[in-house]
Amino acid sequence: MSKDSVLVCGTGIAGLAAALGLAKGGFDVSLIGPRAAPAAAAPDVYCPRVYAISSASQAFLDRLGVWNMMDSRRLTPVETMEVYGDGGGALHLHAWQSAQTTLAWIVEASQMERALQQAVQVFGITWHPEKFQRLESNTVFTDTGRALKADLLVGADGAHSQVRAASGIAHESRPYGDIGLVVHLTAELPHQNIALQWFTSDSVLALLPLPDTADGHQVSMVWSMPQASAKELMAMPDLQRNRVLETRLAAATGGRLGGLQVRSTLSGFPLFLEHSGMVAPGVALVSDAAHRVHPLAGQGLNLGLADVDELLRVLQGKEAYRRAGDVRVLSRYRRARAEPIMAMRMATHGLHRLFASNATPVVWARNTGMQFVDRLPFMKRILIGGASGK
Repeated sequence: MSKDSVLVCGTGIAGLAAALGLAKGGFDVSLIGPRAAPAAAAPDVYCPRVYAISSASQAFLDRLGVWNMMDSRRLTPVETMEVYGDGGGALHLHAWQSAQTTLAWIVEASQMERALQQAVQVFGITWHPEKFQRLESNTVFTDTGRALKADLLVGADGAHSQVRAASGIAHESRPYGDIGLVVHLTAELPHQNIALQWFTSDSVLALLPLPDTADGHQVSMVWSMPQASAKELMAMPDLQRNRVLETRLAAATGGRLGGLQVRSTLSGFPLFLEHSGMVAPGVALVSDAAHRVHPLAGQGLNLGLADVDELLRVLQGKEAYRRAGDVRVLSRYRRARAEPIMAMRMATHGLHRLFASNATPVVWARNTGMQFVDRLPFMKRILIGGASGK
């Protein structure tokens, strides 16, 4: 019997990881999507998109052989997390509390993309730099008229997945009405490999540790706030916006890292809660094509890489007489991912709703709850396990 053929649509991190893992697993793999090389890394210049990579995701990337291909000087371990409520509540999580050395790693998107692209090239995976246009009877037609047939089509083409739409997989999307603002900052005080997060009455602010630069200590800001506030800020002239943002950061953080100065261009992205049916005959979705959660836990990409890892496990463990696109095989993948995806949706959405209420009893309860959990070592181990993907 010939090898199962798999076509991966989408050439971001999840798509490249899927193609590489499938190739290493002995499948006949090809990629379809843009082939844009990440900008070359430059000293003191960092990609605007960074991810908090969990221990489980780090282990997966290591198994793929790409973790050690990245520049270790640009990877930042998170050893501690400090989470602050809006009424005196606080929670401190340390890696050592769960016998770990790190809780997560802060990694630039460009670092992962570059390493994955190099590995895909080394494995000789066929890459069609064209656009998906339509799907007919397990045959993909590109914008150039090329017809590509495969036993399985993996949709890794992002939140606006054309594969998902073309295959008729059910999909629900709910906007939060918030925008996530992202920018890198120079901090007066060292971050000490601590990830910081503040829940305010109407927003969630996170500061993620990055390597120091010639200008000083560096962190990456992710601030989720109502659309009106975010759009007002983004509409300001650059100098005014930077001054206003720095003033608001000082107030929100209480000077935890001293003065904070904007060092990169501010960007924003709207936030959604989304889920889908994940599979159809001959089609499987991964990462943002399959689901999106609120970024307050920083678990979006980790969920996506866990999708890829599970899909590889299911495909490698299938019966020899079944093809990769057999809906009975793909249903195993969907069932395996249902619980962890639902758990993350409930956790992130629940926290968002909990801190969205300004009712006095709710404010008291959520901050008192944080203080209570902060005194319970076994609860901290559970939270650390969830954050690390274990």
